[in-house]
Amino acid sequence: MRANRAYRLIVTRGGRAPALLAGAQRVDHVEIVEIDSGEVVLFWDRPPHAASQLARALREELSSLEAEEFLARWSSVED
Repeated sequence: MRANRAYRLIVTRGGRAPALLAGAQRVDHVEIVEIDSGEVVLFWDRPPHAASQLARALREELSSLEAEEFLARWSSVED
């Protein structure tokens, strides 16, 4: 099963401004949630620009990898 069918990406911004205009002290949250159980599987707190880059990479791989392969690959990424 494709990863985008098993997991959902949720990005929560720490403010109203887009990442390009956000202050350095803002922290955005990036979560991967399992659709069946609603449990958070992976979670990162990142500065705004890094969070948007991470979200872009996650979206791309969610659509191209299988669920097990996606989880194995991204579970080793450090915060």
